[in-house]
Amino acid sequence: MTTNVRKEVAVITGTNSNLGLNIAYRLIESLDSSKRLTIVVTSRTLPRVREVIGLLKKHVIKLNKPLGTVDYDYLLVDFTNMVSVLGAWYELNKNYKAINYFFVNAAQGVYDGIDWVGAVKEVCTNPIDAVTFPSYKIQRVGVKSKDDMGLVFQANVFGPFYLLRKLLSQLEAGKARVVWVSSIMAEPKYFSPKDMQLLESNSSYEGSKRLVDLLHVATYQELKKRGIHQYVVQPGIFTSHSFYKYLNIFTYYGMLLLFYLARLLGSKWHNIDGYKAANAPVYVATLANPRFDTQNVKFGSATSFDGMEFIEKTPLDPTGSSDVHHYIEKKCEEWDVKLKDQISNTRVPI
Repeated sequence: MTTNVRKEVAVITGTNSNLGLNIAYRLIESLDSSKRLTIVVTSRTLPRVREVIGLLKKHVIKLNKPLGTVDYDYLLVDFTNMVSVLGAWYELNKNYKAINYFFVNAAQGVYDGIDWVGAVKEVCTNPIDAVTFPSYKIQRVGVKSKDDMGLVFQANVFGPFYLLRKLLSQLEAGKARVVWVSSIMAEPKYFSPKDMQLLESNSSYEGSKRLVDLLHVATYQELKKRGIHQYVVQPGIFTSHSFYKYLNIFTYYGMLLLFYLARLLGSKWHNIDGYKAANAPVYVATLANPRFDTQNVKFGSATSFDGMEFIEKTPLDPTGSSDVHHYIEKKCEEWDVKLKDQISNTRVPI
C-alpha cells in the first residue's frame, strides 16, 4: 500500500457535456497509484451531477490498470448568474486549500436553428470548410443575462474568469494548471473592441472564444510568476449534444458522414469522438512541460486520417489582448462592489 499519497483536486466546469465528461475520463486515466484525485463535477442541476458522478464511477471500474483513489465532489453553478458564481467561490474556498487543475469548459450558445439553404450551398461548394467553419448556424443577437450582461460573454468568459480571479490563492497553493477551452472557430474577425459583450454580433459563440484566446494571452505570464500555468486549447470538431435538437436522424448521420469525409480528405481537426477531443485539455494539464512547452500558442486536439490522435499547436494573434484584459478587470471590480456581502449557498447530499 502506498504511504505517501499525493492528494489533488480538479475542477471541471461543464462536466455534464460530452467534452467535459471525457476530460474527466482522461484525467482519471492519467493517474498513478501515488495520487488521490478529487474531481469536482459542476453543473446547473443536481440530477445531472448525480448522473455524471455515476458515469465516472463506472469508468473507474472499467479501467484495467492500477489507479489512485478517485473521490467526487460537486458544485452547482450557473455562470450566467453572478450570485451563483460567488456561491461557487464560497464553496471551493471553504472546502479546498489548494486546487491543482481547473478546466474552463464553458460552451454556452444562443442558437436559433440552421439556415438549411446556406448549409447545402456550403456543403456543395466546400465540404471541409462547411463542417469546420460553418456559417449556417443561426445565432440570436443581443441576448442578455439577468445580470444585464451579454449572456454568451458572461457564460463563456466573464463568469469563469471572475471565479478564477477569486480563487487565485487556492490555485497558487496547488501550483495549478488552468486550462481554457477555446475553439478552432475563434478567429480574429470575430473580435470587436466596440462590442466586448458580443451584444451586436451574430457570431457571439465564436466571439466569446476569441475573447478567451486574448484573455489568456494577456494573463498567462503574470500567473506563471505565481506558479500557476495557464494554457488555452481547442478540441477540434466533434459531436456535441448541444446542437442535437436541430437535427433529425438523417441530418445527424449526414453530418457524421461529412465529418469522416473531411478527415479522409486531410482535415486534422475532425476528431469526431469526444474522447479524442479531450486529448489537448488533458495533455496540457498533465504532460506539458512549462519549461519547454510555450504558453503563447493554442494546443489543439488533432486526428490523422486513420484515427490516430496527436497534439497540434497553432499561433495566437495577440491583437486586442490588453484591451480585453483591461475591460474585464474593470468589470470584475464593478462586480466586487455589487456582490459585497452576498452569498448563495445551498448544499444537499448526492
